Amino acid sequence: MAAHTPAPAAPRARGRRPGSTAAGLLVLGVMLFPLYWMLNTALQPEAGLLQVDPVPGSPDLSGFSKALSDQGGHLLTSLVVSLGAVAICLAVSAPAAYGLARFGLRGSRAIVFGTLITQMVPGIVIANALYTSYVDLGLVNSHFGLMLADASLGIPFSIVLMRAFMVSIPGEVVEAAQIDGAGPLRTFVRVVLPMSRNALITSGLFAFLFSWSDFMFALTLNTTDDVKPITLGIYQYIGAHVGDWGAVMAASVLSAVPAAILLVLAQKYIAAGITGGSVK
Repeated sequence: MAAHTPAPAAPRARGRRPGSTAAGLLVLGVMLFPLYWMLNTALQPEAGLLQVDPVPGSPDLSGFSKALSDQGGHLLTSLVVSLGAVAICLAVSAPAAYGLARFGLRGSRAIVFGTLITQMVPGIVIANALYTSYVDLGLVNSHFGLMLADASLGIPFSIVLMRAFMVSIPGEVVEAAQIDGAGPLRTFVRVVLPMSRNALITSGLFAFLFSWSDFMFALTLNTTDDVKPITLGIYQYIGAHVGDWGAVMAASVLSAVPAAILLVLAQKYIAAGITGGSVK
């Protein structure tokens, strides 16, 4: 009689590691503490910067009402400029990424590498170079001029991201659309863009964040108060209200809300858009 061979033991489930969890919570707490202190200070507008209680005993929203009345227009300017920059960025980077991914252009790898190199150029260098051109074109102190400048921050990243995603689109899908009579433009609009939705949303979100947090272009390309985004508004607000830190911190909290909402709403698209180009 053959000897009975014992079945291999099932692998034991890996238990939770309390140390790793505690370390993760500690790192998360350190990263979120500045946000908490900013909100905590905003809820205590009458206290000095060194007199803020760790926990607000009686929260006061007067700092938010003052910040909103003083900085509401700047928030609206940032929103308009950022949305315009997103539209310009996607209108330029999506066709460029499709051309680099599908048309077999000679030197496409060098173009992509050069696109990455442009992100290493300091912003102050670009801002100073743009100022002279903007003066000649009449784009200084204009919403459209600031949109163009802020769009340049997201175009290189968007081209690289969307090209990696569009390369992974099966060629048979594009060929099938062309066999059905669709031209290159219709194929791009009706087939490629819908399949690249995650990459488009991810690129648009990062373009929005780049524009929303821009300070260098806003400071260099504007010489009046006609076009003042929230970053420049808070910068000047600190100098004018250095004793009223509650209002300053309230303005900072208000400026962080749109970006935080977009990140929460688009987080699943970000994960799919960033990793989608790595799977063929």
